[in-house]
Amino acid sequence: MTTGTRIAATFRGLAAEGRMAFMPFVTAGDPDLDTTLSVIGRLAAAGVDLIEVGFPYSDPIADGPVIQASYTRALEAGLTVEAIFERFGELDREATPPLVAMVSYAIVFRIGLEAFVARAATAGFSGMIVPDLPGDEAADLGRVVRGAGLDLVQLIAPTTPESRVEAIVASASGFLYCIAVAGTTGARDALPEALAGQLAGLRTRTDLPLAVGFGISRPEHLLALKGQADGAIVGSALVRRLEPLTDPAADAETVLADVGDWVAGLVRTAHQG
Repeated sequence: MTTGTRIAATFRGLAAEGRMAFMPFVTAGDPDLDTTLSVIGRLAAAGVDLIEVGFPYSDPIADGPVIQASYTRALEAGLTVEAIFERFGELDREATPPLVAMVSYAIVFRIGLEAFVARAATAGFSGMIVPDLPGDEAADLGRVVRGAGLDLVQLIAPTTPESRVEAIVASASGFLYCIAVAGTTGARDALPEALAGQLAGLRTRTDLPLAVGFGISRPEHLLALKGQADGAIVGSALVRRLEPLTDPAADAETVLADVGDWVAGLVRTAHQG
């Protein structure tokens, strides 16, 4: 476990205040990087604690139709990994919450482990999630990531066999991304009843913070996680609310203001003691 990272410090500070972390997901480059940076500014102003940034990939393994569509739009517009790094490097790090890259291992491997991690660190990312790299095969990347002072966040699913949990936990740092439901990302009506037991079991295996994603979209979902999870991740519901920005005729300021108000409400719910 890495204890001196921005991610670790964020969770420690929130835990000391009895608050749950709120982490939204945004797709880099949808519809363009100027818009993405504007969105991140609004999210920071709304008080989010961390931000997960999706690196568009043509064949994501766990993303539902909303996020897949956003990836397709970004790639068709000519987005590159280097452009993401260049533009994210322009952000004010003091004013921006810790950024966590959600990136396919195929992208990392193509660029090279050391080269990708070095560029991510320079661009201001605090951690990485690599969903298509099995946690029990992530030792090499984990060493490179932690050597750069970043965290390698691992995913745990309801279907993860007990025989693999120990290896996954051992290679993780920052927090554990706990998948609430089996399947792909996407907003859902309610969280599964089995989730509480899943989280309680993980508490006996690790002292890493537990952040829940997949299907989180409403204040009542956040309230249901109180006392069980250390963080909540909202993805598809936010990406859907940002879709109007893909229309050149849209009033971008109105869309961003509405999104900012919606996120601020979720942040208040997550931070309730």
